[in-house]
Amino acid sequence: MFNTVTIVGVGLIGGSFALALKEKGFAKKIIGVGRAQASVDKAKALGLIDASMPLEEAVAQSDLIYISIPVDATLPVMQRVMDMVNEKQIVVDAGSTKFALCNMLKEHPMRSRFVATHPMWGTEHSGPEAAVRGAFAGRACVICEKEKSDAVAVEKIEALYKALGMHMVYMGAESHDIHAAYVSHISHITSFALANTVLEKEREEDAIFELAGGGFESTVRLAKSNPAMWAPIFMQNRENVLDVLNEHISQLRKFKASLEKENWEYLTELMENANKIRKILK
Repeated sequence: MFNTVTIVGVGLIGGSFALALKEKGFAKKIIGVGRAQASVDKAKALGLIDASMPLEEAVAQSDLIYISIPVDATLPVMQRVMDMVNEKQIVVDAGSTKFALCNMLKEHPMRSRFVATHPMWGTEHSGPEAAVRGAFAGRACVICEKEKSDAVAVEKIEALYKALGMHMVYMGAESHDIHAAYVSHISHITSFALANTVLEKEREEDAIFELAGGGFESTVRLAKSNPAMWAPIFMQNRENVLDVLNEHISQLRKFKASLEKENWEYLTELMENANKIRKILK
């Protein structure tokens, strides 16, 4: 579908995207662009990309420019890219926040060439070596502000993601950030906080990790995620994350109160109510 694709940020998401493009035959040539030359060299050595070069050179010869870097870095990089593209090129991002980016580009003369996407997949690992084959299969991909993008450009990106096994979800950028705060961002903050709680306690009890089972490992898995990626997400989606965090703290207080007052009936009620999540997550 594309002769040349430039991927800015060939880490977990960008690297997995590159693997998928190669496997599905969606790109004849993949160019990698990154701030750290060592990472770009690693991506090339792993066969994720075919070449690397400065951003301007890469964009000039690409049909599709895919940006998968931390959301704070995405803003200035996207501005540069959008200032360079023409009416035949397509620009896509894979960021976990959408409102700040879409708001920045709302008046850009080339706004129609940009398709705002968020493939809902990730792991706690980072870097080119973290790239996974078949990563996106069975996952959702959010497309924001579809109506502001060129229809043909959207169709091509939809076809690409669907070929990778994803199903499409459409919403506004602001709605996306609210929902992402609930289903993704709060999970990471909770995991970071729990890990810090246990690490603090571990200073007193060396054996605590010897007792850790699968439940603990799955709960704190996200605490291994890269802070360079997640701190900008939390800050860019600050208001929504704070709203969700306040609700989460309120729920924790309910559990705390039920234990303090030895109210076993209320404690059971809280857990039974939480069990309703089974109907959503089967």
